[in-house]
Amino acid sequence: MAGDDFKALMTSMVERLPLGRSRPWLVYGCTLGLCALAFVIRLLVARALPVGYPYIAFFPTIMLATFLFGVRPGILAGVVCGGLAWYFFLPPPQAMKLSWPTLFAMAFYSVVVAFNIVLINLLQRNSRRLVAERERNRQLAERGELLFRELQHRVSNNLQVMSGLLQLQMRDVSDRAAVQALEEASRRLALIGRIHRQLYSPHGEQLQLAAFLAQLGADLIDASGKSGVELRVEADEDVGLASDAAVPMALIVAEAVTNAIEHGLIDRSSGLILIRAQRAGDGALEIAVINDGAGLPVDFDPTRRDSLGLKLSEMLAGQLGGTFGLAGGEHTIALLRLP
Repeated sequence: MAGDDFKALMTSMVERLPLGRSRPWLVYGCTLGLCALAFVIRLLVARALPVGYPYIAFFPTIMLATFLFGVRPGILAGVVCGGLAWYFFLPPPQAMKLSWPTLFAMAFYSVVVAFNIVLINLLQRNSRRLVAERERNRQLAERGELLFRELQHRVSNNLQVMSGLLQLQMRDVSDRAAVQALEEASRRLALIGRIHRQLYSPHGEQLQLAAFLAQLGADLIDASGKSGVELRVEADEDVGLASDAAVPMALIVAEAVTNAIEHGLIDRSSGLILIRAQRAGDGALEIAVINDGAGLPVDFDPTRRDSLGLKLSEMLAGQLGGTFGLAGGEHTIALLRLP
């Protein structure tokens, strides 16, 4: 983590270069100070060096001035350092005598200095271009996230409106079967709308199953009006769920919880509903909805039932490549198994 922080700090510093663009007098003053420091260093190491090497302290100074302050301060450093090297360190010293060796040395110096300045300038231009591109990408990402959030919000609101329209339509329907069908459709649309509010993830991250099931169960208990029903969720924290599988999975679980409230706890104002999600030995995900109410009837046969909810759950499980079934006994268990 410390290494990442240091890398981020260095990247931020490099992106601010060249420095002092709003204070040119300070930039040129610092550049001349670097040249003076290089000259002092060259004087101090003169006795330790063999004959020659007139630019040994000046090349790094020119590169540093260009890197920190830009092209013009780099050119200034090149001119000043070149003049100091010619006057003090090219033979004969303090004479600035023109000769072929001197002209060759100064030409070599000029080419190296120009190459370094051009190279550093190109690198910094590319760096600034990358910074600008990254900022544009950040703005586009924020805009896309905003549009995605607005889309999810509108989809959820439209589903809630459709649910409300179905409830209004029920007032004009006298047939009990039709009323029940409209009521079921309205409830499922309202549920899908609530689920969509939890699916906000513009980057496609997986949903945390434990938190998702807990919120879903709380919504279902609240919608049932039975405040005495306790819902418990047991799920591994590291189990994720792809957003495209969340709606069908939630509809299946919602159907199981609703059946537990309406049938398993029909004669009770309180009870316990347990939603357990865990990995099976073969890696499959098993989601079980268990209630402590009355079990299934002895003569229950899922293949002969006309329950639309059961058929819908089996169909949605098949779309996910899994299976759904009910098991009787002391308590009713609705089991969804996903690969």
